Amino acid sequence: MNNEFLEAFADLKKEKNLSDEEIIGAIKDSIENAYRKNYGASNVRVDVDMESGNVTVFMGMEIVEEVEDPLTQISLADAKEIYDGYELGEVVEYEIDPKDFNRIAAQGAKQVFVQKNREAERTNSYNEFIEKKGQIVTGKVERINNGTMLVSLGRTEGRVPASEQVKTENFKPGDRIKVYVMDVKKESKGPQVLLSRSHPGLVRGLFELEIPEIADGTVEIKGTAREAGSRTKIAVYSTDPNVDPVGACVGNRGARVQNIADELFGEKIDIIVWDEDPAVLISNVLKPAIVEGVYINEDEKSATAVVPEQQLSLAIGREGQNVRLAARVSGWKIDIKSNDQLKEMGFDFDEYEDADDIPAFDEDASADETAEDVIEEVAEEAVEEAEELAEEATEEVEEAEVEETSESEADA
Repeated sequence: MNNEFLEAFADLKKEKNLSDEEIIGAIKDSIENAYRKNYGASNVRVDVDMESGNVTVFMGMEIVEEVEDPLTQISLADAKEIYDGYELGEVVEYEIDPKDFNRIAAQGAKQVFVQKNREAERTNSYNEFIEKKGQIVTGKVERINNGTMLVSLGRTEGRVPASEQVKTENFKPGDRIKVYVMDVKKESKGPQVLLSRSHPGLVRGLFELEIPEIADGTVEIKGTAREAGSRTKIAVYSTDPNVDPVGACVGNRGARVQNIADELFGEKIDIIVWDEDPAVLISNVLKPAIVEGVYINEDEKSATAVVPEQQLSLAIGREGQNVRLAARVSGWKIDIKSNDQLKEMGFDFDEYEDADDIPAFDEDASADETAEDVIEEVAEEAVEEAEELAEEATEEVEEAEVEETSESEADA
């Protein structure tokens, strides 16, 4: 019996990931509660010896002059028959054989133990995931219910609401995915783990996993801005002057950043060098556009970036995406203008601090770079439009084929 008890204890400890104290506490509570419920006694103590596997139950009886409750009290005369040194007010303990429990008591003990076991499991799961809040975990997609993706995380299930999913991603049950732990709530049915695939923290976490220099603190992530499924801007800084932060993140032939982009299904990632000088920082975050100058308003934490006329659309980005992400990652409100536009607006140049640290603008170099950037942007738009037209044409052909088949069947 003792060997069986120890084996069951070891199996339970391994399977449920519970500590010795949690299991012993559950065993004690289950036996004590069952005895109190079935025998009406409240003075029960349980001792568990994990070396021998013995479980001993003791009944405590208070020594009184006149016994009113025979389940909890014993007379001084009867107590002295057990030990002559007993005095009034002391407690006499004697061992009870747990085998004497009837079937109902044993069942009650089992139910209490199961309940305590579940409570311990829930507490362990909550403690495990509350420490992972703000980190990345890997799970397996179990099912998708009303737009919510349910992900198995071992003994715990997390959920990815539709609002935290990326429209361009398509997962199915059985897929293994990396997710960002947004929040963990302690509830009666167990911890509720809220996950995300669209949070900027997912990109930050992937960089921390993929880039050793970030993991060891040589390279720091200063800011992250993301429009999930489309583009991310991430600003990095090196604490070691001999380490290029962008080069460390890109890796040999772009292998490191490519691994991250693959995990994000081809999402574009702009890696930017962080600078404490806001003018230089804003110039960096607006790339690939070339910035001629930056005027800073420290009080309002706003800036006006000056770009060549032909680069306005590139600096602003499609539907304002580039400047929007640049503002988020830098923490500055950014306005994009050309010199001519500023002059027409009557811009008060004296009110702003000019950016002396911005590299001088080379018109010849800018022309080549501008042409390449504009061509690349136009090419990307043309490819996307062509893909959309091809998809629409395919759908029309399929619909026409269905209609033709239906007419042929009707004629037949």
